[in-house]
Amino acid sequence: MGKYELISRYLSEFLSQEVRKTGLKKVVIGLSGGIDSAVVAVLAHRLFCDDLLCVKMPSHYSSQNSIDDADELCRQFSLRSETHSIEPMLRAYETSDMSPLRIGNLSARLRMVTLFDISAREGALVLGTSNKSELMLGYGTLYGDLASALNPIGDLYKTEVFELARYLGIPSSIIDKPPSADLWAGQSDETEIGYPYSELDRVLKRYVEERHTLEEMVRDGENPQLVDMIVNRIYKNQFKRKMPLIAKLTSRTVNHDFNYPRDITL
Repeated sequence: MGKYELISRYLSEFLSQEVRKTGLKKVVIGLSGGIDSAVVAVLAHRLFCDDLLCVKMPSHYSSQNSIDDADELCRQFSLRSETHSIEPMLRAYETSDMSPLRIGNLSARLRMVTLFDISAREGALVLGTSNKSELMLGYGTLYGDLASALNPIGDLYKTEVFELARYLGIPSSIIDKPPSADLWAGQSDETEIGYPYSELDRVLKRYVEERHTLEEMVRDGENPQLVDMIVNRIYKNQFKRKMPLIAKLTSRTVNHDFNYPRDITL
């Protein structure tokens, strides 16, 4: 049994157990036309079938290619889907002096507002699509694409998501295009971060998984600027990977010493 067959089986079991613990039977996912949401959608569909709803939420900044790729994925895997454009909400707030960063963050949050509302309508759990590379680098919008109830791919680096996508039979049009959050015209993840995921993941794995020091990595020939950027981003963006920090005033404070597991038996 190959690595990605084992991973897909494990993630299916993870989704089955964790959704069942909540008492819910349905899941929803925001489908962007990108590789991360495609992988999560196909994994979830194997388990939930028609109890999975994929929600496409384009804006006036979305590329036609992304829309077409999301449609093709739904056709190929018979995914149940709906389309809810965020354009009216975005245009209602958008001003001419808004930076691409603000537009991108607002778009991500409007999509998650829409997705959580649909999850309430459906009685479903929202599945996340952020990979480990994005989570470690803080490359995501707090209460936007980082918001979810469960995330099956958060411990897979971006390069591993590509490999899993190939195993799952994701269309080549999704796998082969440059990674993009599609938050504004021409936006590219690797251009925005400054390095390709192959280099980012190599250093991330050495630092996070193998516990190499900065000095060791630079001594071994890694780019010092790349190493510094990654380590700084990991620590600077820790707040995005945690629940809001609560000032402790009592003997039992949420997220300090009132930490019961979600599956505790009463």
